Amino acid sequence: MNTLTISLVQMDIALGRPDVNLARGYELVAEAARRGSDIVVLPELWTTGYDLEHAAEHAARLGEGPFAKMAQWAREHGIWLTGSLLERWGDGFANCAPLFTPAGDMLGPYRKVHLFRLMSEHQYLRPGEATPIFDLPWGRTALAICYDLRFPELFRKYALEDVSLILMPAEWPHPRLHHWRTLIQARAIENQCIVAACNRVGTDNANRFFGHSMIVSPWGEIYIEGGEQEVILTARVNLSEVSQARQRIPILADRRPHLY
Repeated sequence: MNTLTISLVQMDIALGRPDVNLARGYELVAEAARRGSDIVVLPELWTTGYDLEHAAEHAARLGEGPFAKMAQWAREHGIWLTGSLLERWGDGFANCAPLFTPAGDMLGPYRKVHLFRLMSEHQYLRPGEATPIFDLPWGRTALAICYDLRFPELFRKYALEDVSLILMPAEWPHPRLHHWRTLIQARAIENQCIVAACNRVGTDNANRFFGHSMIVSPWGEIYIEGGEQEVILTARVNLSEVSQARQRIPILADRRPHLY
């Protein structure tokens, strides 16, 4: 399975209104599936936005609430589906991205490892403690969430473990559009993998989000990129580009980690 159709659901999110977001999310996921998508990616905290002060009201255990809805949608449409949600995790909460199979089974989840202080995540959430990698029909696949993009160590770890595709939900706001675009391309180029990053649009009480969701090839070429409006971005990607890039420029083989 060398080619995949990936859809990024670049949606607006109603702060603290999971009912509204679930209804809109279902419509958009259904449309992405209608396009023949193999994988559909929703944004970070797509059912609630950054309504972290009310995490106790919104968060659900794995297999319940919006997690159960996503499993149902994946099964109904026969797609791989991810996006991050507030999870009730032990005696706290996590920013959690499960990956659902077309049968509705959950892989992972990946819990956000790096918490973003500027949006108070460290005050309300627990950081994840694992970086799962999934052996899927098209190759090894991993997840990251938003602020993780600023930590090249995570992406290099994935590359060293032969990951070819990284899926990343996000809520990345103005004024850091240049950082977003540059870092996604950098992570793809330096690790010779495909990065599919889904950012939200719209506003909350403190931020304006710019979208510009994108899928980037191992060569840093942009398969597709959105603007600042709600949209579904769908592109066909070729996973064989990963092995071609790694064979042509053997970055990983030429590392000298004992020096750094």
